[in-house]
Amino acid sequence: EYLSMTVLQTFKLPAEEARMKNRWAVAAAGTVVMICLGTVYSWSLFTEPLIASFNWTSATTTWTFSVAIFFLGIGAIIGGRWQDQGGPRPVAVTGAILWGIGNILAGLGTARFGALWIYLTYGLLGGLGLGLAYITPVAAVTKWFPDRRGLGGGIVIMGFGLGAFIYNWILKSLPAYTTVAKHAADVIKSRKTANVIAMDAHDINVIMTTLMISGAIYLVVGGLCALYLSNPPQSGAPATPAASSRAGFFTPIEAAKTWQFFCLWMMLFLNVTAGILFISNAVPIMRELTRVEPAKAASVYGLIALFNGIGRFFWGAISDLIGRNGAYILIYGSQVAIFFTVGHLHSVAAVAMLFAIVLLCYGGGFGTMPSFTADYFGTKFIGLIYGWILLAWGVAGVVGPIFVAYVKDHTGSFTGALPVIAIMLIVATIFPIIVRKPAPKEFARVSS
Repeated sequence: EYLSMTVLQTFKLPAEEARMKNRWAVAAAGTVVMICLGTVYSWSLFTEPLIASFNWTSATTTWTFSVAIFFLGIGAIIGGRWQDQGGPRPVAVTGAILWGIGNILAGLGTARFGALWIYLTYGLLGGLGLGLAYITPVAAVTKWFPDRRGLGGGIVIMGFGLGAFIYNWILKSLPAYTTVAKHAADVIKSRKTANVIAMDAHDINVIMTTLMISGAIYLVVGGLCALYLSNPPQSGAPATPAASSRAGFFTPIEAAKTWQFFCLWMMLFLNVTAGILFISNAVPIMRELTRVEPAKAASVYGLIALFNGIGRFFWGAISDLIGRNGAYILIYGSQVAIFFTVGHLHSVAAVAMLFAIVLLCYGGGFGTMPSFTADYFGTKFIGLIYGWILLAWGVAGVVGPIFVAYVKDHTGSFTGALPVIAIMLIVATIFPIIVRKPAPKEFARVSS
């Protein structure tokens, strides 16, 4: 007996060490995939150039972003079910390819076919790719880190926030882009005067080429890293939905019947609505408040976009310590005063600092929600369950940006939307206060 125990211990430790190393490699690959996807949060860098190039309104450009985020939610549901059945690798690879192709096609045809084309390519096709490729690293890494779900999920989701930071930094270092961005701002400004100027063919070509090259990079880099994603080895998990329910796991249908599922959905929806209205029009909003040049606004946003990524890791780890409910209460509360006051500030430093906190909390909502979902409903079917919760992101991606664009087009200013969001966040705090993990009797009831 002593000999057998010694042999088991001898082989167990290296196997566990290998598993630990493998989970970090999977997390690293998932993070790179997320960086490629997170460049969608740099959409505001294209809004003024597109408005100037094609005489679009703020609502027209914002709809492109909103369509992409909405179909991200749809793609997450499809990808969640697919990866639960077939594993994360084929889903993530397909998603990276679709996101890349969506950008490439947008660059190839928007100048000729107009807004509908960019809605179908960057928005619909690219958005589906975003959802497919987003849900898989989240679900896989959450399974690899059962001991620290907030930390593991926060790390990989942090990549999504870092995508905008890295992409903004790259674009602002390209003279061709900065020249076009400045020219676009001058074109928009000239439309308020008698001396109207226009974008030339070269300027438009720079913007379209930027989309095409970006898409090619997403396809290659994201697709290669997606090949490394996998689920951890099975360890005697229940084989059937009925068995999983008895073991403490919800199936997707069972989860959807609980009031807790509704609360988690609303919590993500409200937090995304608050943050995404800024992200979708970040550069124009900062320029309106501070009157800085487009290149500087893009540079400042590129810097504070880092907080979107940091927040996913920071709040995910914090939620492991103080609980998911407490983390969400702080996430909401931190933003209320900001949305009430930031519209009255005009200092670049002050506006940047407050919006950095908004992005920190926006990212924190995503960093905390996967572990919140796993805590409440288990990891057996987390792909599809969390995919349905991510539909809240898709819906908020329409509501938030379109609301702020509507305010801008009808009042001439973005600031009127900000106090409304502050009030919404006060109401939102009710959900993390009241929501509690389903009790054992609720497991029995939904399974019956």
